[in-house]
Amino acid sequence: MSGLQSLAERTVLVTGGSRGIGAATARLLYERGAEVILHYGNGVDAARSVAAELGDRVHLVQGDLTLHGAAEVVWRQAIAATGRVDVLINNAGAWIPSPVDDDAGWQEGWEANLALNLTAPAELCRQAIGHFRQRGGGIVINVTSRSAHRGDDADHLAYGAAKGGLLALTKGIARGYATDGILAYAIAPGWVATDIAAGADIEQLAAALPLREVTPPTDVAEVITFLASGRARHTTGATIDITGADYVR
Repeated sequence: MSGLQSLAERTVLVTGGSRGIGAATARLLYERGAEVILHYGNGVDAARSVAAELGDRVHLVQGDLTLHGAAEVVWRQAIAATGRVDVLINNAGAWIPSPVDDDAGWQEGWEANLALNLTAPAELCRQAIGHFRQRGGGIVINVTSRSAHRGDDADHLAYGAAKGGLLALTKGIARGYATDGILAYAIAPGWVATDIAAGADIEQLAAALPLREVTPPTDVAEVITFLASGRARHTTGATIDITGADYVR
């Protein structure tokens, strides 16, 4: 493991860990020595596949984070599985449409986006803060989006609003709980080659990007894993953009 940050002795909860950024992160965390609590929503087969691929330091927990109260249940499962969590990675999310011109669609999309992309991670952060304060510290890493900075398209206004809220939450945690040893970071990816981009023309997307390629999930996983190591304490409160220079602040 020469030249790489070791995560031995750290227990990490990754939400949405059965695919995409979450699965790539779980793999890298495991490779670096972490005990991984892998959360999944409905993709039990995919979650079991990742767990079987990795080994005995993976623990599966399930919960539909669109449902009220599910986040607290997921947290309780995580603590029951390992006795502690050192790092919380709020990765689970979805790009849910909320068309303005459709009254029912707007309301449904707004509520679904807030439930999954803001309320559930906020509840997990709340649980983590209490746990971390008792243990003398911990790390929160929230996966937001470039939409948190620039907004999203007309059919996904609620998604951008939810991710913006998650970004503000992360900053507030960093500022409010640093003296308790709690570090908080936000990751703001652009287009990543995951299920969210599956409906798009990947080649057309790539052609419009400065690097001429859509970000692979492993790039995002590398940044998350580094922050999970605790080796960037004074970066707490920061947002790291991973857009291949597509969106530069």
